[in-house]
Amino acid sequence: MERGWAGEQLVAAAQRGDREAIAAIVDGAHPHVRRFAHHLCASSADAEEAAQEALIILYRKIGTLRATTALASWMFRIVRNECLRRARYLVDLGPRTTDAPDTVSSAEEEVLRRLDADELAQAIAALPDLQRRVLIMRDVLGYPGRTTADSLGLSVAAMKSQLHRARTAIRDSLGHHP
Repeated sequence: MERGWAGEQLVAAAQRGDREAIAAIVDGAHPHVRRFAHHLCASSADAEEAAQEALIILYRKIGTLRATTALASWMFRIVRNECLRRARYLVDLGPRTTDAPDTVSSAEEEVLRRLDADELAQAIAALPDLQRRVLIMRDVLGYPGRTTADSLGLSVAAMKSQLHRARTAIRDSLGHHP
């Protein structure tokens, strides 16, 4: 039996167009996508819309996914891009009223926050494969340590070591030193 919500066989079946497999993946991805969107987007409404859009993209384009093991990082990028698109929309088409200085200031702050999110995404993408997978499973998808370790064929201690290295590399990359 495959571990996690989207094992390689299920993803491969979805890539071949198996509608039941696609539905199972979308259903399994939903809570993870929502949680991640709520961390990245400016508001709950934006997060819900970004999560829905990401799931629609997943449903429509899973056949374009190159590697069955890349589903989590692909979904991470889709959600991140959707949240960034919504933040850019705030700046480009935000309300132009007499309150504009406050609105623009808030939107500017939001864009700066989103740029930080983009830097974070780039830092995660630059990690070695194993560290990236551990970080995404633990910190993005919220998998328990034992589940993460087992699915990657690691001991819990080795998984914790890889997670520590990944987090340290991210902090260093972003210039945040303890």
